[in-house]
Parts: sequence; structure tokens; C-alpha cells
Amino acid sequence: MEETKVYDSTEFQNAFTQKTIMEVALILEERGYDPVNQIVGYLMSGDPGYISSHKEARKKIMKFDKAKILESMVRKYLNK
Repeated sequence: MEETKVYDSTEFQNAFTQKTIMEVALILEERGYDPVNQIVGYLMSGDPGYISSHKEARKKIMKFDKAKILESMVRKYLNK
């Protein structure tokens, strides 16, 4: 018999958040924006106008709490 594997839901949430941020960044680049400046502007101000509505990028990023996005980005940066 195989042992039951326990998964941490935080890992899945972080992976999903990071995937979405990368999708949004690619969409912003496609529209000619600097994705770092736009995403930082959104996270600092809370103004969704920093994120283009092209290909529903704004809708995608707004599904996540800004604090959770920051947490996920810091975890990725620190490899945690």
C-alpha cells in the first residue's frame, strides 16, 4: 500500500497566484507596458487602473487579495 500524501493548500495557492501574476505580466508587455511598474503601482495604490483590461488581466489579478499577492511574490523571491 502507498502512504497517503498530505498537501499544503498554501503551496497550491502560491503556485496559482504566481501563475496568474506571470499571465498578467505577459499581457501587460503585449500592450507595451512595463509589467513591473504597473503591478507595483497596482499593489501600492490599490488602483486597478494600473492593470489593463486587455485579455481580462485586470479581472484575473483582482481575484486575489493584494496582501496575498505580495506574500506569494516574497515567498518566490526568498525561495520559501
